[in-house]
Amino acid sequence: MEVAAIIVAAGRGTRAQGALPKQWRPLAGRPVVAHALAAFGGVPRVSEMVLVGHPDDMARARALDIPGLTVVAGGATRRGSVLAGLEAVAGRADRVLIHDAARPCVSAALIGSVLDALDHGPAAAPALPVTDALWQGEDGHVTGLADRTGLYRAQTPQGFRTDAILTAHRRDADPGNSADDVAVARRAGLAVRIVEGQEDNLKITYPGDFARAERILRGQMDIRIGTGFDVHRFGPGDAVVLCGVTIPHDRGLQGHSDADVGMHALTDAIYGALAEGDIGQHFPPSDPQWKGTESHVFLRHAVDLVNKKGFAINNMDVTLICEQPKVGPHAAAMRRALAGITGLECDRISVKATTSERLGFTGRGEGIAAQAAMTLVKP
Repeated sequence: MEVAAIIVAAGRGTRAQGALPKQWRPLAGRPVVAHALAAFGGVPRVSEMVLVGHPDDMARARALDIPGLTVVAGGATRRGSVLAGLEAVAGRADRVLIHDAARPCVSAALIGSVLDALDHGPAAAPALPVTDALWQGEDGHVTGLADRTGLYRAQTPQGFRTDAILTAHRRDADPGNSADDVAVARRAGLAVRIVEGQEDNLKITYPGDFARAERILRGQMDIRIGTGFDVHRFGPGDAVVLCGVTIPHDRGLQGHSDADVGMHALTDAIYGALAEGDIGQHFPPSDPQWKGTESHVFLRHAVDLVNKKGFAINNMDVTLICEQPKVGPHAAAMRRALAGITGLECDRISVKATTSERLGFTGRGEGIAAQAAMTLVKP
């Protein structure tokens, strides 16, 4: 049985305000939509993921760089976007989960419950019974009461047998833009089983919802902190490479690679956070193939491990310890260089320098030291 997850992210989300559509705004270190994708990607029964984005957001969608993710352009309505996603998996997936990108806190347990319910019918969706009193209102005043008996608050993911929901969407004659796929399924005569939803599976709609979602995600996250330290001595040369930037100097740094002490410390910080040893274990200095290697190769390898293990880099900080050369004039270029390698935004990368007050080997100008710290998160 093949299961596809379709994440619908083509809306504009104007009620959430902000310069970006809500699904692309940052939340706990990554875009909102990335949290939803990570949740489905962590469920072994989900064999394929499709992200349906607005045509204007295709570059953002592809920049997520998630292995195996299919990106398709959505339509002018939610139904049109869902249909585009369904057509993309037609013939490959027996069952499909349709989920709103604006629900980043969906859990693996809820995804599993919906899939289990599909063993007993063509459609299933999570919902929570309405427990609050319901009022009718007009002009800011209560005008009446409504009976809450039998009422539910709908959630996603909504699960279906793929052929059944695809046929329903293709044949649906309702000119309106249905609020969800259960409405389409019901018009097609499909029985929809209710699965118990979860309060934490909120849909981000208004500005205040971001803070609540962040609190939920922080409580669910696997947070790792790693540190790194490295030293290289000075020797003959006319420049040093620090955090990917070449700085003219009357001496160079000596090492098996390009001796980029800052990048080495950052790389070791990642390996440490992942409990993956250090650079020497992955790139032994005794192996001649790494002689003179540029250090971005090491850092890129560490970043790839982060992604492979389902983590994301939240922020990184490196301190260069030396008397000379002066780092300050080059710090912004270093941050940009590190951003280009890691894919992290510059405002999550710190590069700074200090001296050792002329004490020790750095104070005597014999070399440069660097220490780094790194935070990784996994939803």
